[in-house]
Amino acid sequence: MLSRIAETFAQLIREGKKGFIPFIVAGDPDLATTGDLLIELAAAGATLIELGVPFSDPMADGLVIQSASERALAHHFGIEDVLSVVSQARKSTNVPIILFSYFNPLFQFGIERLASAAAEAGVDGVLVTDLSPEESGAFANALRSHNLDLIFLVAPTSTDERLRMITGGASGFIYAVARTGVTGASDDASQSAEDLVARVRKVSNLPVAVGFGVANAANVAEVWRYADAAVVGSAIVAEIARLSSAPDMVSAIGKYARQLVGAAN
Repeated sequence: MLSRIAETFAQLIREGKKGFIPFIVAGDPDLATTGDLLIELAAAGATLIELGVPFSDPMADGLVIQSASERALAHHFGIEDVLSVVSQARKSTNVPIILFSYFNPLFQFGIERLASAAAEAGVDGVLVTDLSPEESGAFANALRSHNLDLIFLVAPTSTDERLRMITGGASGFIYAVARTGVTGASDDASQSAEDLVARVRKVSNLPVAVGFGVANAANVAEVWRYADAAVVGSAIVAEIARLSSAPDMVSAIGKYARQLVGAAN
């Protein structure tokens, strides 16, 4: 049985289209708005949505997402609350949603419990930034038993041997990091990203999305030239922060997302 993520990418390929994957932090500026943003981004053309689980030590994230996590954590909610937001959003959209997290909060919640609750809420997959493939067996099995995808990151520094190992345990799609370092918007996606995607394609048939530093429509268009989808995170999170007090913030973020996709086409 194909997962919703696999079905979504298969449809993109059939239609000759490319994917757009926005990232937001759950609870920034608050959980109710997060639910509204999920629905709005889906309506704005998101292929799937990455929903960040805020964590107190986000070592892979730059200042923009670190700050968003700090703001979210000030609301003192847990993973159950995040899943409740997804469950509510599922009443309005079928666009795939993946949890983007560090392993600690997921482990504290309980791996089997997480897999069951996430599937019930309508989550489609999980990306854990600090979970190595070598240590992912039990987690992968728990997710697989509930037809959830485990998404892995690959980087320009990954050797060909490591790429084979990582992609062998992944499902849904592969997230290729455009550059080394932490998340954050930049003027140009790394030139090494295209080479990385080509290397991944030699060892895997999974779709490849490129993120980290994809900041504007020009970056999205460039990524679409050689990859299956572009991930835009920090740029959207920064817009949410900038517009957080605006009464029309949710619709403004939807407009911003449409501009990213529309200008890239």
